[in-house]
Amino acid sequence: MKNLRLEKIKQIITTHEVNTQNELLTILQKEGFNVTQATVSRDINRLMLMKIPTGTGRYRYACRTDSSHSYSIKGHLRIFQDSVLSMDFSENIIVMHTLPGSAEAVAFFIDYIKFPEILGTLAGDNTLLIIIKSNIITTTVLKKLQTLLKMSIHKTCL
Repeated sequence: MKNLRLEKIKQIITTHEVNTQNELLTILQKEGFNVTQATVSRDINRLMLMKIPTGTGRYRYACRTDSSHSYSIKGHLRIFQDSVLSMDFSENIIVMHTLPGSAEAVAFFIDYIKFPEILGTLAGDNTLLIIIKSNIITTTVLKKLQTLLKMSIHKTCL
């Protein structure tokens, strides 16, 4: 049943503009799947869905391999710059706050540029953690991220 549900979720987000977990939950229930919000949340993580801009100021769920959205570096940089609200660190962890629903997209961008000092990211709805290999280089990574926030889209060379 789980595999069938996961396939249905992929179909739904391809054919509908799904902006929230509750919207996905409602559609699944209408399709006859008896699921809870917690199950939908786990399924979103299993499928590694992310939120992408719709072009109308909103975001929708999409598969990372969704060919209807071009994953250009400039587009990702724009999402990063438009979404990040603040950054701070402790030891080897950078905590980044974003606009609601944007943390996954920002984490994807950070993973995409592959800083060698970063072990990985962990995103929630509006907060993400960036785990650095050593607390000695955390401030260096923080400065790189702050530079990306100020970088001109037209001069992007990552």
